[in-house]
Amino acid sequence: MKLKYILLLLLTLLINSCNTTISTPKKEYQLAKHKLKSHWKPDLEKWLLQNDTLIGKGGPMAWATIVSKKQLPKNYEISFKANMTKESLFEIMLNLDHEKYIRTYLYQINQNIIIGRGKYVENSNKYGDRGGPTLFSKPMKLENNHWYSIKIKLSNNQLSFSVDDTTTLECSIEKSNLSLHGKLGFITNGEVKIVDLIIKSI
Repeated sequence: MKLKYILLLLLTLLINSCNTTISTPKKEYQLAKHKLKSHWKPDLEKWLLQNDTLIGKGGPMAWATIVSKKQLPKNYEISFKANMTKESLFEIMLNLDHEKYIRTYLYQINQNIIIGRGKYVENSNKYGDRGGPTLFSKPMKLENNHWYSIKIKLSNNQLSFSVDDTTTLECSIEKSNLSLHGKLGFITNGEVKIVDLIIKSI
């Protein structure tokens, strides 16, 4: 009987380890300390997990970037809270694949939330190897040392990006020629704190 339970446990672990997405239909992903190195590719000098708070520390000339090792599901919902404690940019990279991704970000200089087309070349800080053009934007007052609730939903190629349930941008990623699948990442040109990260398949 014990052997049966051990085999069942090993089979469950094997299935989970072979899963290519960051969450499954039956389980949502939540960030935990033991998952940082196993689930993400961080620059450990620029990203750390401290008391359930993911902290990125970059600079204007050397942005801090962290990318998931697994793909996002085809349809997903991401929610978390973020606080830009320094500088002006915090970006959520969606569907990162072959150096292309969907840019969803908070930009203090223009006081906008934005959806755009992004390019990301790993280990490069050269101009043009990070970021890209804006496709959609909406005004929103943004400031340092303030917690923002962020929700992102992608369902049937329709993307919804909202901040504090008050400002929302929506678009069809197919019609906008945006990346249809890929990984999740975060970028900051200063310091950002992230808590309560939940990723679930829908």
